[in-house]
Amino acid sequence: MTELRVRFAPSPTGMFHVGGARTALFNWALAEQAGGRFVLRIEDTDATRNRPEWTEGIISALDWIGVNGSNPAFEGPYFQSAYEPQHREAVAKLLADGKAYYCDCTREALQARTGSEHKGYDGHCRGRGLTEGAVRFRTPDEGATVVDDVIRGRVEFPNDAQEDFVIARTDGSPLYVLANAVDDITQGITHVVRGEEHLGNAAKQQLLWPALGATPPVWAHLPVIVNEQRKKLSKRRDKVALEDYRAEGYLAEAMVNYLMLLGWGPGDDREIMPWAEMMPLFRLEDVNSSSAYFDEKKLRAFNGEYIRALPVDTFEERCAPYLEADWDRETFSKVAGLAQTRIALLSEIRQNVDFLFLDEPVFDQASWDKAMKNSPVEILTGFLERLDTVSWDPESLKEALEEVGAAHGLKLGKAQAPVRVAVTGRTVGLPLFESIEVLGRERSQDRIRAALARLRG
Repeated sequence: MTELRVRFAPSPTGMFHVGGARTALFNWALAEQAGGRFVLRIEDTDATRNRPEWTEGIISALDWIGVNGSNPAFEGPYFQSAYEPQHREAVAKLLADGKAYYCDCTREALQARTGSEHKGYDGHCRGRGLTEGAVRFRTPDEGATVVDDVIRGRVEFPNDAQEDFVIARTDGSPLYVLANAVDDITQGITHVVRGEEHLGNAAKQQLLWPALGATPPVWAHLPVIVNEQRKKLSKRRDKVALEDYRAEGYLAEAMVNYLMLLGWGPGDDREIMPWAEMMPLFRLEDVNSSSAYFDEKKLRAFNGEYIRALPVDTFEERCAPYLEADWDRETFSKVAGLAQTRIALLSEIRQNVDFLFLDEPVFDQASWDKAMKNSPVEILTGFLERLDTVSWDPESLKEALEEVGAAHGLKLGKAQAPVRVAVTGRTVGLPLFESIEVLGRERSQDRIRAALARLRG
């Protein structure tokens, strides 16, 4: 039985697109469940993009989502540039077999012959017997080229609508459509799973594979990923870089879970599923051909679910990069469990706990204006007096503020607003009385005194 071999072949671009991550994961799932191989091949023949740090970025991004050499299914990375001799040999073979020919036509000459800049190549050089120039593959004149796509079914490309396409430049360097096919053949790729924008290339490669003496692979072209306006995700318009989401504090587990559901589902109502459960259920046949909506709000909700499911000590470790190095970790540990239930991104941890580590809170002006409207001086003064003698635990602190509020006709919700802003700088955040307990008696009193001084001008 032939080993299943899929490949992921990104080009270095300086960022790793979430659509590419989805493609990599679908390929990874196929390789893992079949005991096959996931082949990473870097398309590095474009000299303007051939930068080592960009290649490292691809490898790092894949590693973050769990696609890496720690699993025996992983193979690579290979580099397309290393296969240039095979590319040139393939061109020579196609020329020798009469399946390709040289062409010296310019765009201007073609337009002059056809009378249109929109018409395809007219086959002018097919019988001229040239010995130099660009190299074109000779497509059939009749019938149709059929791509049997696992996701899209039978897709026919009328041959009279396919021009003789260029496979090598005048300097002999191969174009993507040939190099990609040759690399796949050389590496024994059995399944090509990629974005639907490559469906047109599949029609050409469906012709190239047998012309090079190989059986075409299983084709599967994934649905395009769109934004809220149902436009294809674009790096010029949308947030598409996986690195950006990682930096914001999205968990790899949540990102993997969400990306796997863009165009595919396990067939029941479950959405929050770890990789170990999703991978065995994945089937190319179940991928929807319709476009998939990248809903960042939903991804954020997924991330919140995964954050809340972390063991608290793991949560603390994940938060560490978003905290200042000199912030006391013992103090953070006292509130980590409280913060864990209130954030959806790891980067939000800072604004929830910074008041514990700063000499004075960073006041949000809108929060201050809102909280300091209704009898704040009386509430703050009364609570400050109680802090001298109250037992230092959340329940006692709460009872003390309730009594102060009741004395001024306010329920706890109204009474605690000015206290919260005085102590933390914001109207929302961690539970107030647990926060005061950790902050300590003296620091809490100092902050309330400072707020009163600010109010009194």
